[in-house]
Amino acid sequence: MKNTFNKPMNPQLKPFFDQSMDCLCIANYDGYFVKINPALIKLLGYTEEELKSKLISEFIHPEDRERTASFRERLKNNVPLVDFENRYVCKSGAIVWLHWTSIPLESKRLIYAIAKDITHTKTLEKERILHLSQLSKVNEKLKYQNYSASHDLRSPLNNIMSLANLLDLRKIDDTETKEILSLIKLSTEGLKNTLNAYIDSYKASDLPDTELEEVDFKKVLDKVQGSISSLIQRAGVTFRIDFGALASVNFKNIYLESVFLNLITNSIKYSRPNVPPIISISTSQENGEKKLIYKDNGLGFDMEKVGSLIFKLNEKFHGNEDSKGVGLYLVHEQVTSLGGSISVDSQVNQGTTFVIRFKD
Repeated sequence: MKNTFNKPMNPQLKPFFDQSMDCLCIANYDGYFVKINPALIKLLGYTEEELKSKLISEFIHPEDRERTASFRERLKNNVPLVDFENRYVCKSGAIVWLHWTSIPLESKRLIYAIAKDITHTKTLEKERILHLSQLSKVNEKLKYQNYSASHDLRSPLNNIMSLANLLDLRKIDDTETKEILSLIKLSTEGLKNTLNAYIDSYKASDLPDTELEEVDFKKVLDKVQGSISSLIQRAGVTFRIDFGALASVNFKNIYLESVFLNLITNSIKYSRPNVPPIISISTSQENGEKKLIYKDNGLGFDMEKVGSLIFKLNEKFHGNEDSKGVGLYLVHEQVTSLGGSISVDSQVNQGTTFVIRFKD
């Protein structure tokens, strides 16, 4: 049976009740509204008479009624309700989410409640979950494409290696031709090893909490230099290497290969006209901080103009047709994904210095 509630409200509380932006109400133990503030009336779109004439449960979304009823029973057993969320159906048919705090007054068989409209928050949360789901699918697709491309490239690469092995260098008299063929063979072998390493890396990335490994700077650099030896020779690169302060670091072998490969090829690609590249690579270890310092004498960057964009994807700074805007982005992602950091300092036509700080 519907209870009546005719007791006038304290004059000092009436402005608070009537002007509150939150939804305030008083309900009885029989399940009816007995006092409703204008904010709740406006939100749901019903008149005050309509809201008071029906059981509260009739305004609740059908899927939430059973759960709401169980929590309402707890209120009637003198257990306050905190952080409860459910959906109401407005007169227009729209659905709103409300966040409730309710206190029972057992002696009066009344429930005092405050509700906040959290529909916008719920919508954002739903969109966030949807975006995360879409990103997860895209990530899985990219992972498959990377794995598939690396795997599929091995077949034609093996064919090239087989053809190179069939060549009998003893039948070739020209010294330069012999040298070029030797470099082709060396490069294909290096590419095959890199592809195999990428495939192993993709497999390992699917394992949780993959541990870092001790990586030898010189061994990795030697491997990278061997894989692009013809490019290095044609560009006339001079290397100045000093790993005396730190010979190895806990990192990922395949990542360090990619870091060296992208930095070196960038130094060659963006060298100054008629100025042979000079690349200095060294390590340091001070106060427990382990660093790799990479420096070249190339075109450099205008740090005031593009300093904040250097590690962004698809950013190009020198108008080189061969530039894809990917290399430095990959370097940054590989370093930071393992807890490290990378910084850059550069001047136009003075070269660029990258400092990689490794995680302890």
